[in-house]
Amino acid sequence: MEAFESLLGTIDDFVWGVPLMALILVGGLLLTVRLKGLQFSQLGRALRYMVKNEKGGKGEVSSFAALCTALSATIGTGNIVGVATAVVAGGPGALFWMWLAALFGMATKYSEGVLAVKYRSIRKDGHVLGGPFYYIERGMGKSWRWLAKLFAFFGMCVGLMGIGTFTQVNSISGAITGFFDPEKAATVSLFGMEYSWATVAGSLLLAVLVGLVVIGGLRRIARVSERVIPAMMVVYVGFSIVLIGANITELPAALATIVQSAFGLQAAAGGMLGAIIIAMQKGVARGIFSNEAGLGSAPIAAAAAKTNEPVRQGLISMTGTFLDTIVVCSMTGLAIVMTGAYQLPELEGAAVTTAAFQAGLPFIDGQVVAFILMACLALFGFTTILGWDYYGERCLEYFSNGSKRAVMAYRWLYIAAVFIGPYMTVSAVWTIADIFNACMALPNMIALIVLSGVVVRETRSYFSRLKAADGVEDAMAPRPDDSADWKVPRDDDDADAEPTSGLGGRQLEPSM
Repeated sequence: MEAFESLLGTIDDFVWGVPLMALILVGGLLLTVRLKGLQFSQLGRALRYMVKNEKGGKGEVSSFAALCTALSATIGTGNIVGVATAVVAGGPGALFWMWLAALFGMATKYSEGVLAVKYRSIRKDGHVLGGPFYYIERGMGKSWRWLAKLFAFFGMCVGLMGIGTFTQVNSISGAITGFFDPEKAATVSLFGMEYSWATVAGSLLLAVLVGLVVIGGLRRIARVSERVIPAMMVVYVGFSIVLIGANITELPAALATIVQSAFGLQAAAGGMLGAIIIAMQKGVARGIFSNEAGLGSAPIAAAAAKTNEPVRQGLISMTGTFLDTIVVCSMTGLAIVMTGAYQLPELEGAAVTTAAFQAGLPFIDGQVVAFILMACLALFGFTTILGWDYYGERCLEYFSNGSKRAVMAYRWLYIAAVFIGPYMTVSAVWTIADIFNACMALPNMIALIVLSGVVVRETRSYFSRLKAADGVEDAMAPRPDDSADWKVPRDDDDADAEPTSGLGGRQLEPSM
């Protein structure tokens, strides 16, 4: 096992080396410059659109439901456990790089949402399929279909063996066991090792609950997400604000520590560069794990939104990165740094965050704090599992040319992976997730950079029409017919699909 984990670590260091981090950060910076800082100037509008559905839009679910589906996949254990692992491994400076990646990542997530709706396909039965695989194939051209297939393959793997299952279930079971049976007094022998009954019971219950939801498809996942996501965000953020408020005198020192650590100012002589690289690597990697900007997952959900305007959905999509990292991850990171929990020996994952909240809220019983965090972690992880099943299925649908049998088989494998997750080591599952994330991000970032001009044109068109309508969205002129932007011969297995060809839901006559 040690040799296997060492191999995984070597692969992780290679794929998450300076080139990929530079591609993601520079890509986000490029999009920020080309869009003239749209993520800052239009954040208020984006937050308003987030809770106001578009009238007459075509798609499968409301824009808010599509955002909640995306948030269900992003706001997960990465916000509680991922931040803790980043700060422990990369120091407090990892939080700075996480913030920086998120600020640029908002432009990236916006661009993903725009392209997802522009190049999506709506079938006659109302079924929508869209995401990086379609904007790679249709935006970059048919000769790039191999890159689209590559993205779809890694997307399936991330769902089945990365963010979607192993990391979430492992973290949930760890929190459940840590609360109900911290001493592991009641154990059972499985796979040649001893496990707490709490771990076994938790994995079984979680697998059953996941099965009951994912078999119902997107609409059931969206309904659950719409109800759970807002509630759990309010509880966790409110709990965190109480901690920060109770320790407000520690906040300035914590912020100074974060900035100093980010630039290696706390490292020993000669170790500054290495400290910066480690902090950057862990911060960017865990930040992308959490908010998924550049990963290419969120546009799969965005494509299903009931909208005719790609830019509108792009604005809504970028609020996901803001809420996930700038709000929720910051709460966790500040709590850990302010209390110094990241320096406690022999603690990892959820235990670090739990220790931080227990130390920062001494006036609340430690068991109550542990229970609240366990409940938040379980709900965060559960909704992430649901969201990533949807992503994985859509990737497989594209990869297998719409095979329903393949999708059903994937669902059952997914449920099985949920059950297996608790029996893997924490370090192994997070490293596997990082590797697959990198492999998924690479083709998506290439496409975003190549198609950045398309995003800029769509953005200019939308805001010029909005200005002409005196800011009244319902009075805007319809989008121009840009069907000449791309023309893709339809596959035989996609005969009932009606490509939207950049019309955000207005369907074209089939091209033969």
